[in-house]
Amino acid sequence: MTAPLKLALIGLGTVGQGVVELMQRNGEVIAARLGRRLVIAGIAVRDLNRARAVNVDGIPVTDDAEALAREGDYDVLVELIGGETTARTVTEIAFSRGKSVVNANKALIARHGNALLAQAESAGVGIGFEAAVAGGIPVLKALREGLAGNQVSELAGIINGTSNYILTQMGSKGQAFADALADAQRLGYAEADPTFDIEGIDAAHKLTILASLAFGIPLDFDALSIEGISAITPQDIRIAGELGYAIKHLGIAKREHDGGVSLRVHPTLIPAEHLLAKVDGVLNAVLMRGDGAGPVCMTGAGAGRLATASAVLADIIDLGRVGARIAPPLGQPVAGLKPATVHPAHDAASAFYLRLRVADTPGVLKGITSVFAELDISIEAIQQREPREGDDATVALITSEATGQQIQDAVSRIEALPFVREQLARIRVAHFE
Repeated sequence: MTAPLKLALIGLGTVGQGVVELMQRNGEVIAARLGRRLVIAGIAVRDLNRARAVNVDGIPVTDDAEALAREGDYDVLVELIGGETTARTVTEIAFSRGKSVVNANKALIARHGNALLAQAESAGVGIGFEAAVAGGIPVLKALREGLAGNQVSELAGIINGTSNYILTQMGSKGQAFADALADAQRLGYAEADPTFDIEGIDAAHKLTILASLAFGIPLDFDALSIEGISAITPQDIRIAGELGYAIKHLGIAKREHDGGVSLRVHPTLIPAEHLLAKVDGVLNAVLMRGDGAGPVCMTGAGAGRLATASAVLADIIDLGRVGARIAPPLGQPVAGLKPATVHPAHDAASAFYLRLRVADTPGVLKGITSVFAELDISIEAIQQREPREGDDATVALITSEATGQQIQDAVSRIEALPFVREQLARIRVAHFE
């Protein structure tokens, strides 16, 4: 009988417990698909006394992760502690011992992946990180395997469930941002410090990985343009709906005509009938476009105990199958990745939504439209709300396609007009084919 595949499990938090639960529940199915039994040879935790929801009786448990990585008897190290320090250390120890690694660590891969993947290739071992992006949605496998015969021109994704939940609540219930965030925290969808989610950092880590796979470029988190959702108001969501759009927090990676790429995370108006516009709550979705397959959209649970554990186990099974050949996790060796020019956000062209508060005086629309005419920017839609007596008026419009710099020039001129009361709200608009 083939020897079992032995795991060193670094971390027994939410995802780690999910891995144990699925292994215990689906052990026979996993063994059939893997070609041998899957067993946990050792577990490292931060707190030995913490109560857990899964039974790990009979499995050695330690609070020394590095010792387990260095001395444990295992075939695959499963890193589920997160962060960039201990996680990187135990990963490099495993590689030095000729062991493969599976993790759910988007920050580690986005920031240090080029070096780690090169180390794995040099050691002749594998590294799997399907669980680092979009939880239970097998989007990395779709890019690396299902679309391997395609040139991918564009991808766009709702890849953070917290921000998607907040925008959904603001749209469906008219909640202010702060109230929707508080609900997300109460339900466990948002951390006590939600910065990584609401400011787009978490989504940017994931987009870094997606773009590298899609375009064959090195991982480069620092090249991304990142904008969060904290400035979005219920008014913007309501007006967008009246104009036929929904507001989603998207990660967008696009191959430009000159061969460069644009890599952006920002709130985006998308047509209300589009598939992505209908993805609500904590769900994630990724739209990919291949020159052969055309548009492919995948949606599902982007986080959570069992969804993420499912992706972890998929990587373990891939790496551990009898006779399996380890494939480069980015679809090609790291040395073969070709750097691309990353265009600054202000160079990227799109339509824009603008909202401004103005004095209720004659000539307002003429003054605004003349600025756009002078800059050769067309207005595709415009809405003016009649004010209540004594109040200011609200004007919202959607422009034709323009670069971020062109829109900035227009905004600067419009904000200088005497009837404008405050800074303009500005959100990109995307029309996916």
